[in-house]
Amino acid sequence: MTKRVAIIASNGGLFDAYKVFNIATAAAATDQEVDIFFTFEGLNLIHKEANKQLPMPEGKEHFADGFAKANVPSISELAAIAQEMGVKFIGCQMTMDVMGLEKEDFVDGIEVGGAVTFLEFAKDADVTLTF
Repeated sequence: MTKRVAIIASNGGLFDAYKVFNIATAAAATDQEVDIFFTFEGLNLIHKEANKQLPMPEGKEHFADGFAKANVPSISELAAIAQEMGVKFIGCQMTMDVMGLEKEDFVDGIEVGGAVTFLEFAKDADVTLTF
């Protein structure tokens, strides 16, 4: 039986994004089924515009050079890689409604659903993580 990894992305910073997508792609690379539920600021990680300018934690600006020197992919590239690997993205319907956002504001291929949609997957997850 395929192992499942359920991830909740509720924070919208650059470091949060790298954590979410690094773990999601690592799990997918080891043939695990991965769903990410994006809610509140976490929606910025898959927003077509916002994910190009996610905030770096204060005092950590020096990491920008390190990311560049290490040829670390951008967040939008990592999101695309994750989707190509079969990671499912679920945008929180309630948060999208509150923020006045539409499915079209996000990267292609997302699902829109509520907590129940995610919980259906997460109830059988072997690993559940929140960022």
